[in-house]
Amino acid sequence: MLPRSTPEAQGIASGAILQFVERCERTIDALHSVMLLRHGHVVAEGWWAPYAAQMPHELYSLSKSFASTAIGMAIAEGHLCLDDTVTSFFDGGDVPTEPSDNLKAMRIRDLLSMNSGHQDDTVYRLSAEDSRWCSTFLHFDVEHKPGTHFVYNSGATYMLSAILQKTTGERLVDYLRPRLFDKLGIQNPTWQQSPEGIDLGGWGLSVTTEDIARFAQLYLQRGVWNGERILSEAWVADASSRQSSNGSNPHSDWEQGYGYQFWRCRHNSYRGDGAFGQYCIIMPDQDAVLAITSGTGDMQAVLDVVWEELLPAMEDAPLSADLETEQALNTKLASLQLPPQQGEPSTTVAQRISGMEYDMEEHEDHRETVSFEFGPETIYRIRKGETDHRIPIGTNTWALSDGGAMGRMAASGAWESEDTYLLKIYYCETPYSSLQRFHFSDNQFVLDEEFNVSFGERIQPQRIGIAR
Repeated sequence: MLPRSTPEAQGIASGAILQFVERCERTIDALHSVMLLRHGHVVAEGWWAPYAAQMPHELYSLSKSFASTAIGMAIAEGHLCLDDTVTSFFDGGDVPTEPSDNLKAMRIRDLLSMNSGHQDDTVYRLSAEDSRWCSTFLHFDVEHKPGTHFVYNSGATYMLSAILQKTTGERLVDYLRPRLFDKLGIQNPTWQQSPEGIDLGGWGLSVTTEDIARFAQLYLQRGVWNGERILSEAWVADASSRQSSNGSNPHSDWEQGYGYQFWRCRHNSYRGDGAFGQYCIIMPDQDAVLAITSGTGDMQAVLDVVWEELLPAMEDAPLSADLETEQALNTKLASLQLPPQQGEPSTTVAQRISGMEYDMEEHEDHRETVSFEFGPETIYRIRKGETDHRIPIGTNTWALSDGGAMGRMAASGAWESEDTYLLKIYYCETPYSSLQRFHFSDNQFVLDEEFNVSFGERIQPQRIGIAR
């Protein structure tokens, strides 16, 4: 467990952290967790219920920084070199018969720095492929000379994972387990795999908030953990340095340069980050790191609050104790909660439709039956084929459940009107939540559903349930 301390003892005013948290709640929808370290000590930590400290959280592209770390370790062990060409790791079954000059010139360092030479991110075309992702990647056109054109490319990180697995004989997550995860005290990391049995690399890792903070602290300490060097200091320096230019907007944290799967930030900081607000922020000048998980569509807004509220509050020397404000901060952090659904607990319609089964109007291959049970405990039941899933719903609170393949879930529901029921669900191991509005009539309901964030459409097509 990381050591804990008071903010003032590490040179930060508790009031500034409290202001940061309150501003995040006012302006950002929505943070799930935050952990701030200064001088190696946790000075503030909090989880917005229903999220909790022990829950892993999907990192999306923050996974890339962990994949990069594995490559740095593999280079130190002599498994590969930065200037090795990508095609040298694959046989004729994967490489085109007549590879282009640009493909032949693509190196490990080009994958790391997002300079593979592709015009666009390859991940969407890869994920549409049923099986042979490596071969598919190697058959894409490489429109630019590698090393000359920056484009954020999750497919490039997938290829790093594939190369590591080919050279070490281990999956990325297994390779990192004794070298990184065990040493940092990161327990039970999971990494999703492609159809060809390779860890996704560029996304798919799930760990806890404190695990993210430990990883950030390792980089802040330039690769040393508990007195042991586990990552080359030169690698930390190179990975966190500008290896690629990616824009010139001085106000954007996405145009400060890119390293080896790390973004450069303003204020001489750098970060790993993932879609919808997963952050591992390293601030060398302040000797501080910040881990955040969230489900937001405006990632720059989160960084703006960090720079404007936290950064100016970091002093060089300890501050005088401020017990009253420190207590106010601790009380706030201990009581964080995403608002449950508000409304009436029951209506006459609720009593009428309780236990009634509804068939959803969908393709026959995806038949789904749903029902609600309103009583001392409210249950939302979904039956698909052989799967029968019961989701408990809290009334003006959150009810937790195991969503199986969807991970842990939290649900809260209430009646907006006599015939309209609102159901809010947080998928607690991911950035996602959904708001479902059921409009009941005599023998059916109309369902409108909207997700908080999405790679596609947040508002889902309207669905109809017909009473049996």
